[in-house]
Amino acid sequence: MEYVTVIGLEVHAQLNTNTKIFCGCSTAFGAPPNTHVCPVCLGMPGVLPVLNRKVVAFAVTMGIATRCTINRESRFARKNYFYPDLPKGYQISQYELPICEHGHVDIDTNGEKKRIGITRIHMEEDAGKLSHLAGRPVSHVDLNRTGVPLIEIVSEPDIRSPEEAGAYLRKLRSILRYLGICDGNMEEGSFRCDANVSIMPAGSDTFGTRAELKNLNSFRNVEKALHYEIIRQREVIEDGGAVVQETRLWNPDRGVTTSMRGKEEAHDYRYFPDPDLLPVVVDDAWIQEIEAGLPELPDQKEQRFVGTLGLSAYDAGVLTADRELADYFEACLESYDRPKPVANWIMGPLLGRLNAEGETIAASPVAPADLAALLKLVDDGTISGKIAKTVFDDMAATGKAPGEIVTEKQLVQLSDTSAIEEIIDEVIASHPDEVAAFRGGRKKLLGFFVGQVMKATQGKANPKMVNEILQQKLQ
Repeated sequence: MEYVTVIGLEVHAQLNTNTKIFCGCSTAFGAPPNTHVCPVCLGMPGVLPVLNRKVVAFAVTMGIATRCTINRESRFARKNYFYPDLPKGYQISQYELPICEHGHVDIDTNGEKKRIGITRIHMEEDAGKLSHLAGRPVSHVDLNRTGVPLIEIVSEPDIRSPEEAGAYLRKLRSILRYLGICDGNMEEGSFRCDANVSIMPAGSDTFGTRAELKNLNSFRNVEKALHYEIIRQREVIEDGGAVVQETRLWNPDRGVTTSMRGKEEAHDYRYFPDPDLLPVVVDDAWIQEIEAGLPELPDQKEQRFVGTLGLSAYDAGVLTADRELADYFEACLESYDRPKPVANWIMGPLLGRLNAEGETIAASPVAPADLAALLKLVDDGTISGKIAKTVFDDMAATGKAPGEIVTEKQLVQLSDTSAIEEIIDEVIASHPDEVAAFRGGRKKLLGFFVGQVMKATQGKANPKMVNEILQQKLQ
């Protein structure tokens, strides 16, 4: 039987505020355990939460960027459950009246556009962190993260494959980073997701029983966990069993999901309005102010790169996926206004080197102005394209400017016609059989002769002049 996969994602994004959502404690990552805490985030008796205004502004910002309706009034609720990392015994979140609803983002998979709906975006506080000791029945509790501000972005069940899920997550992360409201660091937990997945027979409009997957800390793990879970559910059904509604943990070492607990429903959390917090009121003037301050977003930038700069959709998609990469590209264009060669060098030698080293564009050893200067040296004939790659490697290794490297290593391109003709004459004289074959119709041998000339000049001869002179002399 053919099955259709149904996936919905719940994404938690930690907001880039200096202090927590309801108190003045620092949100900085990596502090010693239980040092960024106070009576408010520890849930001590008699304390009252005070809402951080910037959290509301950031939530509205993401809502506008994902084309949500911004509710003029929203409310905080208490989500009740008991766990060692939740000192109050409840989490302050939003339930019936979230701040943003009914938005969408567009993704691109296999060259096709698809719209993924967003059910809601709401504000909430994070819980603490448990560290489990291997081989001992002991857990340590660090409450530094308790009260750190989050927005939860809940998708519609519109995703139909693990690849679409990956594309959706990458797009959300890109938007958050463009807006500057979340650093998107999955390793530190500032961007994480839970996945709800089910399967149903093809042609059916009734969703199957879903499982919730947790412990998904990378795009790759999200896709691998979904692939595994889809196969697992299909095998359960085809063996005559029934999929159980439950929460399952992804084990990246074993490549499997394992049962954690039964899946809670909303009524299990006994939501009710938080009596210590007033409704959040957002007026039109504030929304307009936030909207006016939005940067150019990934889709807008991609359209401009295609429509104005003439890049292909693929090139524009790669360059705009990350804000720092797009900024690097545009910084290069300020000194060298030829988009396609710049894109080729960034997506080829530069990203190839950075990916091999596990680095991002922020760690580029070559500044945009230096890359532009290198391309100018190729354009004006000072060096060849082949020599430029050698110079680029030296630039990345030493941090020196391209002109300095070319001068030091005497890499200036040979463009003297008489000197090139003399070398070509020697090459032709040394290969009479190949000359005869070329004149007999084997025109592909031109590449052989070009290679011999470039070898004799240590790659310094002007390739265009070599080709032109060779064709004249070989006639």
